[in-house]
Amino acid sequence: MTKLILSTSNIMGGGPSIIRGTAQKSNTEFTSALRANFTAAQQITPQTHDHHNGTTKTAKPLSSTWTSREGDELFIPSVDFTTSGLAEERAQYEITVKLFFLPHKPASSRCAQTRRAIDLVLKELHVPSIDLLIVSFPGISFDAEDEGDGSRSETGSQTDDETDGHANPEDIDSMVKTWECLEGLHDKGVIDCLGLSEFGSERLSKFLAKVRVRPTVNQINVRDCCVVPRSLILYAKSEKIELLTHNDCTNILPRGTVRELLGQGDRGAGVLADETKGIQEGIKGEVEPQWVIKYTAVVKDRGVVEDKGYFALAEVV
Repeated sequence: MTKLILSTSNIMGGGPSIIRGTAQKSNTEFTSALRANFTAAQQITPQTHDHHNGTTKTAKPLSSTWTSREGDELFIPSVDFTTSGLAEERAQYEITVKLFFLPHKPASSRCAQTRRAIDLVLKELHVPSIDLLIVSFPGISFDAEDEGDGSRSETGSQTDDETDGHANPEDIDSMVKTWECLEGLHDKGVIDCLGLSEFGSERLSKFLAKVRVRPTVNQINVRDCCVVPRSLILYAKSEKIELLTHNDCTNILPRGTVRELLGQGDRGAGVLADETKGIQEGIKGEVEPQWVIKYTAVVKDRGVVEDKGYFALAEVV
């Protein structure tokens, strides 16, 4: 089985940016940044001449020229960890990471997934630890009007492709099992603080009763309302949990998006074979996205984002 590791590199390519609100959803930012990084890696593009109409076409370079393989992992594009890293000492930064677990993947695989995702971020930034890890479980979307229930599963307000078939939220015990893996990384000093995403009061209450290391943050998407409900504000305050808002998609990388990004179409990177078009060159099989991790390094005293990017892992089955 081949594992595809997709990376954006540092998307702050235009230099550090002052932190500011943005209407751009993380999935839009992520896919745009991936395409830009693929294009940059494919700079050496052979040209072919069409003798019938006298035009010159740019052919997609073979993926082997701009990707790299390590064991069962294929990096798309190749990543040179020796040239990355932060400009100043580790203590100068606040490093926040958000790990998105994607739908239809067994919770039993999450320990290995988490370790690999965190390891890639640590290697990219050349740091031994991160300040905050926020975990996003599939199928949960906060609903202010349904605060009595805590939170709900994704509804038909999003497309099927965005939710990959409307994954149901998993049970608390499954989430707690995943959380235990994060607690292990916290114990080792790899993660300083842990956080959750989309938890309403009821789900949060049940969760807190079962975990050893308590979350310090709960991120809420307020796309459907203007304010966070007072009941949740009061509960979070009583439990000393900071409420933050975000604009992330629950399923940040649907299967259809991966196929489009890596496929043979005009907007694809040409990594996957496409037998329907008679293109045998490339990887054959179904691509199943597993997780996405987003990282942000902010220079504390200046409040600027120096490094921000994404990694994702998909398996070819």
